[in-house]
Amino acid sequence: MKIIPAIDLMNKKAVRLYKGSKNEIKEYGDPVEIAKEFSKYVDLIHIVDLDGAFEGSVKNLDVVKQIIKKTGLKVELGGGLRTFESIKNAYEIGVTYVIIGTAAFNLEFLEKVTSAFNNITISLDVENGTLKTKGWLENSQINLEDAFSIFKKYTNRFIYTDTSKDGTLEGVSLNIKRFWQDEEIIYAGGVSKKEDLKKLENIGFDGAIIGKALYEGKINLQELRGEQ
Repeated sequence: MKIIPAIDLMNKKAVRLYKGSKNEIKEYGDPVEIAKEFSKYVDLIHIVDLDGAFEGSVKNLDVVKQIIKKTGLKVELGGGLRTFESIKNAYEIGVTYVIIGTAAFNLEFLEKVTSAFNNITISLDVENGTLKTKGWLENSQINLEDAFSIFKKYTNRFIYTDTSKDGTLEGVSLNIKRFWQDEEIIYAGGVSKKEDLKKLENIGFDGAIIGKALYEGKINLQELRGEQ
């Protein structure tokens, strides 16, 4: 199972939020330097433009460009990518996977971008079986499995985020049931120890995004790489 370190960007800095709340922010410093450290152990990182997620348009693309240029890492990028132009711009600076969440609910738009670009990844932001949209501020009241059955017609790569666990270090949910077949599904939310990764692998996830646990020293990338 692939380990994908996360960098959340806000005001050009690496931060972590607690359950996606703008009121509970912790700063961790220069995202380029953090990415350089990650690049010693992995070839792909997960970046979320939090300003973009909350405001609806990408705000930190220059930082992402610097990370790609200075580390050579592959990047999956989400947060505010809701227009054709913003997605095009992200791919032009070297992003490998563009992640869309709210915008995916517009199926006409989804068809357009998945026809024009490879590697479009849909973010399934889930709380109690219901999808959330607009930077997690709203519940869409759409059942996860119903939405997935539609979305998988357009792409085969997804990120499943348990928004109730994100940034909490509480561990992963025990009640996740596999709802997919051979699609690539990456998990995010609450990973805090190696045992969590084993649980996710047993469920069938293809990868896990780890954020706060790395910054707080709960999980060590060097150790994980040695065990793989």
